[in-house]
Amino acid sequence: MTSLSSTRASASTTDGIIAQVSGDLAHPALKPLDPALDTLPKHFVTLAKRYGQGHIAMRKKRLGVWNEYTWSASHDHVRNFCLGLVSLGLQRGEKVSIIGDNDPEYYWAQLAVQAAGGISIGIFTDANPQELGYVLTDSDSVFVIAQDQEQCDKLLELRESLPNVRAVVYWDERGLWSYHNPWLISFDAMQAKGRDYEAAHPGAFEALVEAGNGDDIAIFSYTSGTTSLPKGAMLTHRNLIYGMRHVLSIAPVTDADNYVSFSPLAWITEQLLGVAAHVCQGQIVNFPEKSETVHNDIREIAPSSLLFPSRLWESLISLVQVRMNDASWLNRAFYRLFMPVGYKVVDFQDAGKTVPLLWQGLYRLGDLAIFGPLRDKLGMVHMREAYTSGASLSPDALRWFRAIGVTLKNLYGSTECQAHTLHYTGEVRFDTVGKPPPGVEIRISAQNEIWIRSRSVFQGYYKAEEATAKALDNEGFFHSGDAGFIREDGHLVYLDRVKDLIELANGERFSPQYLEIRLKFSPYIQDVMALGSNQTNFVAALIIIQFDNVARWAEKRRVSFTTYVDLTQKPEVYELIQADIARVNSVLPPSQRIARFVILHKAFDADEAELTRTRKLRRGFLADRYKDIIEAIYEGKDAVEVRAEVKYRDGRAGVVETTVRIADVK
Repeated sequence: MTSLSSTRASASTTDGIIAQVSGDLAHPALKPLDPALDTLPKHFVTLAKRYGQGHIAMRKKRLGVWNEYTWSASHDHVRNFCLGLVSLGLQRGEKVSIIGDNDPEYYWAQLAVQAAGGISIGIFTDANPQELGYVLTDSDSVFVIAQDQEQCDKLLELRESLPNVRAVVYWDERGLWSYHNPWLISFDAMQAKGRDYEAAHPGAFEALVEAGNGDDIAIFSYTSGTTSLPKGAMLTHRNLIYGMRHVLSIAPVTDADNYVSFSPLAWITEQLLGVAAHVCQGQIVNFPEKSETVHNDIREIAPSSLLFPSRLWESLISLVQVRMNDASWLNRAFYRLFMPVGYKVVDFQDAGKTVPLLWQGLYRLGDLAIFGPLRDKLGMVHMREAYTSGASLSPDALRWFRAIGVTLKNLYGSTECQAHTLHYTGEVRFDTVGKPPPGVEIRISAQNEIWIRSRSVFQGYYKAEEATAKALDNEGFFHSGDAGFIREDGHLVYLDRVKDLIELANGERFSPQYLEIRLKFSPYIQDVMALGSNQTNFVAALIIIQFDNVARWAEKRRVSFTTYVDLTQKPEVYELIQADIARVNSVLPPSQRIARFVILHKAFDADEAELTRTRKLRRGFLADRYKDIIEAIYEGKDAVEVRAEVKYRDGRAGVVETTVRIADVK
């Protein structure tokens, strides 16, 4: 285990332990790190020397064409950019923030910072200036690497409040040709500085990489900040390499495997399965052209592994379901005929039973008629390891993918420890988040809190010793704040955040997140917030519709509407959503069923602090913002007048005034 500082010893372990489980702590993949390969840059340089010009490292689609980069080319980009930063004064231990979409330049910049001994910090691209300024200031960043004009404009707006930032380096020059601010430097110009530095200091890059140590801090990964300001979790190279090994020890990848990097690189799981697996195992990383083309780009690559947050897997199901409604009668008939067959086969497998020959034969027919073509359309014909992480994904969604022949696995983790549990091949259980991989130990406290210990556990929060002391105990366990329990088969069942479990006035307890993920399996529901408290006797819900799908549904049924707000309040839409709520209620105990609901007049928005950047609900903020609506629900009213300020992405503010209906679930 990584040694713990004295500030971490105050977290109590006297609460008692009610369950414990661990992966194989002596797995061969978890042997001590070789000092020659104990940092990400050392791994990267080793592979670059091994593969040179003869092997593809990554691809990026630009203007409809896949551009390939060899390991030798990647090495040159990283070396030149690293030395460019050094020429401008970057010192070991200094911090560099990166904000931009997934691109080769992001990988090169991060590895360049780490090769110089610096610490990289990923920031979500949709961060507003206030959020961006907070991270840059809190992390003490001295350089910022930004993608494009949009990000540079945010930084220029913040210029006076960022005295420590020496320069901003941008890699997409579109729109920036007329900018003549010496604070801004192009990616190419920085690499030119690096080439000049290399000419004057031959061997400098190799010496910098060699000076790195596995215990050096590699990244700050900022928490989502659902209840407080985000905190910078400090992870070492050793933490990241072991975190990657934990997962890949049971789901290995090779240098022939293709991975699509689309989930934000500011997200720790993408760092684990994307960056670390690339530089340590040599898997080929592919970057889509843009978010609008990602589905088509994935189909062209047909990757062997893929990581999406749950909302993107949900959107894929919604896309298929809606397109099936518009498909030819034959395809609709095949889908309706064979999906039950797929579910039946999955049920046999899930129960550990042999699939009867009749059902095997029917499934093969279904695979020819609909499942195979569907996997091809989704780009999953070669899919071996498909992961969902972040917010919980509905068991119905996992079952749907299994039915069409894609084994989607839960990966449960956190910013602080990376992967805690995941589904092993052949052991996917829809109501669990899997078992701890080799090297990871799980404890359940008397309060049902999940505790984790492994060599990937972080080093603490930057400039937050009190928070660190609460999170890490004197045995090295991270107290996650999540509630769950361990089944007899060793699988972990995740319930919710401990603080978010709700007890009703009648003493019944329920998990709001469980209801929410079940409801989001509907193609017509984008977001949900389940409601209840110790002063209420029933469960209610705030519903956000999936506008595109509901609009298409309404048009086909000739339900006229003018705006998003108008559509949300249509009686026909309320009937549509009520049917989905009734579907979920049918599998719940009576005391936990949703009794009343509202379709909100606007979507939850991260720019308005209603969601985190990883789309987790900020429940406290939402409860306060929609207080009048929630009170009206529990007072038995049928409608409520709302007047709310809406902030647009361009900075403008508007006001929405409407009457929101409140409906009972029949």
